[in-house]
Amino acid sequence: MEYQGIDLTTGARVFHFGPVKGTNNIGEFLAIVHALALCWQKGWHDKTIYSDSYNAILWVSKGKCKTTLERTPQTEQLFQIIARAENWLRTHQYRNPIIKWETQKWGEVPADFGRK
Repeated sequence: MEYQGIDLTTGARVFHFGPVKGTNNIGEFLAIVHALALCWQKGWHDKTIYSDSYNAILWVSKGKCKTTLERTPQTEQLFQIIARAENWLRTHQYRNPIIKWETQKWGEVPADFGRK
């Protein structure tokens, strides 16, 4: 699993994480929280964040990554990152819109790695 954030205006990569052992939905969840934290830090409180994962958008809205990934020594570091992301969501009142990327209308989301 790996994720990245792409600025839709410029096409530039703004952040990247991975690869690590994990799931696509975890990557989408962490990417959204990463984008929210970056927007918070930069004062971009109205910047729209897109994801093509309904699950990840729901998890962010509920503040909890509901993965079924097994917690093992190999995934422990990822679970610590998830806990940090969940804590960030609990402690910040973001207002950025999080919108479902409409793949049928707009094509593949630019942040995907072209592997679908």
